[in-house]
Amino acid sequence: MIKPKEKKCKGIGITQGYGCGDLTLYRQNGLCKKKCYPSWLLESDAGKARLQKALLKVTKPRLDLEQAEREKKDRTKISYLLVNVRNICHEYIRERDRGLPCISCGGLWQSDHQAGHFYKAELYSTLKFDERNISNQCVGCNIRKDGNESGYRVGIMNRYGKEHLELLDELAATEKQTTHKWDRQELENTRNYYKEKLKKLKQ
Repeated sequence: MIKPKEKKCKGIGITQGYGCGDLTLYRQNGLCKKKCYPSWLLESDAGKARLQKALLKVTKPRLDLEQAEREKKDRTKISYLLVNVRNICHEYIRERDRGLPCISCGGLWQSDHQAGHFYKAELYSTLKFDERNISNQCVGCNIRKDGNESGYRVGIMNRYGKEHLELLDELAATEKQTTHKWDRQELENTRNYYKEKLKKLKQ
């Protein structure tokens, strides 16, 4: 095994111009490891750059993990809000349409009537929580007949009029040309909107 030899502390390459000149066994870039090399790291621009790079290499995995955890938390928050908004929106629709017949088949109101979408929520994101696109439906039409779209169209005409139906058709056509992704603030605003409307209905 070759033993290290003492050499003068004298900078080489990017550390050139630094060094105390003392003999030392252990060097880094020509500088003694205990005194001159740490000083070069802290005092020179090149040293500071190297130190910053080393710190980044150490901290980046941790920062990446923290970022991933934040993103996961945001996604969880969005998922929770989507369910929360859907529940309060549907509750408002059921309360608003309480006593009215099924929008699609005209069947008498029942306590198990559901909030059914004319344009499907899973296909038309911007109409997912649009009260103009949602009305009370019986379980038969909403579930067993997959929304009973033809009956729903007639029901909209009878209950709300031709202009309402044309507006929904126009909104749905626009939706096909865009991609909408609900964000946290938008969902919170929508939730608060329906909470307030439901509160007024129940007063």
